[in-house]
Amino acid sequence: MKIAIAADHGGFPLKADIVELLKQAGHEPIDLGAHEYIAGDDYPDYSLLVGRAVQTGKAERGIVICGSGIGACVAANKLKGIRAGVCHDTYSAHQGVEHDDMNVLCLGARIIGVEPAREIVLAFAAAQFNLGERYQRRLNKVLKIEQEN
Repeated sequence: MKIAIAADHGGFPLKADIVELLKQAGHEPIDLGAHEYIAGDDYPDYSLLVGRAVQTGKAERGIVICGSGIGACVAANKLKGIRAGVCHDTYSAHQGVEHDDMNVLCLGARIIGVEPAREIVLAFAAAQFNLGERYQRRLNKVLKIEQEN
């Protein structure tokens, strides 16, 4: 699967490890930056890059890493068609995809360590949206909210 990934200064130290993990797991990471540590960069710029990659089909899913994951998530969810969630446990990472069709994972590098992050990313990447009636019905309601607002 093609997975766009980006990180601001808060997530920069974790990003390289996640890119390598995705490669090892047979995915195709699309590294959208930062490509060097920039202390004054801003998470919305990276959320936008990942979100646009998912919107346009350049990537099937995305990962944005910042200090807490919250700012990246807030920014990513401003883009039409993006369903981003902060996940700091594996259950939320796979359940967010299975039940809510989450397509962007947001991680807080200052909140979790490398090993939990690796497990979370693998759970997110392996999960598939459940096509059951209740999950589709709920997703349709979310999409309607997005269209109307």
